[in-house]
Amino acid sequence: MPVQVQDSYDAVIVGGGHNGLVAAAYLARAGRSVLVLERLDRTGGAAVSTRPFAGVDARLSRYSYLVSLLPQQIVRDLRLDFAVRKRTVSSYTPSGRGGLLVGGGTERTRESFARLTGGDTEFKSWQSFYAVMRRVAERVFPTLTEPLPTRDALRARIDDEAAWRMLFEEPLGVAIEEHFADDLVRGVVLTDALIGTFADAHDPALHQNRCFLYHVIGGGTGDWDVPVGGMGALTDALSNAALAAGAEIVTGHEATRIDTDGSRAEVTFRSDTGEATVAARDVLVNASPHALATLLGEEPSASACAEGAQLKVNMLLRRLPRLRDRSVEPNEAFAGTFHVAEGYGQLAAAYGEAASGRLPSAPPSEIYCHSLTDPSILGPDLAAQGYQTLTLFGLHTPARLFAHDNEAARAELLAATLAQLDTYLEEPITDCLALDENGRPCIEAKTPLDLESELRLPGGNIFHRALSFPYADESAATGRWGVETAHANVLLCGAGAVRGGGVSGIPGHNAAMAVLGR
Repeated sequence: MPVQVQDSYDAVIVGGGHNGLVAAAYLARAGRSVLVLERLDRTGGAAVSTRPFAGVDARLSRYSYLVSLLPQQIVRDLRLDFAVRKRTVSSYTPSGRGGLLVGGGTERTRESFARLTGGDTEFKSWQSFYAVMRRVAERVFPTLTEPLPTRDALRARIDDEAAWRMLFEEPLGVAIEEHFADDLVRGVVLTDALIGTFADAHDPALHQNRCFLYHVIGGGTGDWDVPVGGMGALTDALSNAALAAGAEIVTGHEATRIDTDGSRAEVTFRSDTGEATVAARDVLVNASPHALATLLGEEPSASACAEGAQLKVNMLLRRLPRLRDRSVEPNEAFAGTFHVAEGYGQLAAAYGEAASGRLPSAPPSEIYCHSLTDPSILGPDLAAQGYQTLTLFGLHTPARLFAHDNEAARAELLAATLAQLDTYLEEPITDCLALDENGRPCIEAKTPLDLESELRLPGGNIFHRALSFPYADESAATGRWGVETAHANVLLCGAGAVRGGGVSGIPGHNAAMAVLGR
């Protein structure tokens, strides 16, 4: 954007991802002068939409897909022109015994459980377990935009010792095995603990618990919704809100250094016109803790270097594939989260293989069809012809597996992942792929190392580092809002903050509140 950068601002925000834009909008609305420096030629970071296939009018959410953690408070405060739609189905999980459909009404879900498990026991356990999760969500989610509670204060707010134990003290595998007997049902529950997190169900470090918690508390309901217009619609709304409030946003400007004495700071950046420096009272960094340390000339801590563990695949189909399970139609099975090779035993086996340095032989993954809920991301001609988008998120694929030969490992894993999906289909998924203007199949895959290269995510970690529980940790000096650093006027406003991760805007909001003293 052709903006002339001034010599000094109240706040300089490094990185124009969605959290940086949230912070910019709040600070500018409060009357602060704000500059956002973005390295790429566009804002949004991982929350973007793009047309990845040559000559094809399909605008896919390329890196992040669904919205759950974005508080309506932020939407209202910033008057965002942005909306989400509910999915009619929560999930569908095929297996050799049939499939498990969660959604379409309580009775439909109960019948699906009964067909799979032979009775009502698992369904009643499912209802009981997720009723507890909903109560936890109702109590915890509102705290995410408040000053960090202490551990004891959050425990008191939840006011359920059994729930506290299963989520905050014991490995999640303990609760899953206590509540459920069926392997497939156990696996469906566990998947929410493994999104981008490389951990076993019984990992004593509880990384899986933290991931699970953030996946079941969004909005106070745990629902994962489809962004209308794709993730780019959220980025556009945030950028417009920040600009309307008076913030300045410059793309193609890469911050290279931050110098601070705790009260005033200077940010050095480079662009196609050379290198320059801008002064600021406060600097908010919408980048990883690893990147922040580098900008400050400090040594990154070990906690800032956690590797990512996911495969991301984007596809455009001419039509949805036919299923082997005839009890459900493809447009219903793909309307929610379509689980592949995610039984409890399958997830444990995949983890074991990856932990020993091998790509999983039966890669677990889950698939989302954005266009069934929101066809606006497709051009009118594609929508009329029945085209659909599929985005696949593969689990248990840590960055270390790609270090030797990223291209070869990517190709091998993609082939194995699609082959695993094909076991549940009546036709190969590749037969359904659309072709771009050059006759190439409309499919792309991204490994953790690809995400590191394209988005500067350390080790491809979509959360920037290991997730934290949403309470103050005195030993980690988390600060009042979970965004503070060792420098009083340098704040972390990205996913690596406490209560970061996911497309939420929460770290951006909290960093702005820390600056404003509220």
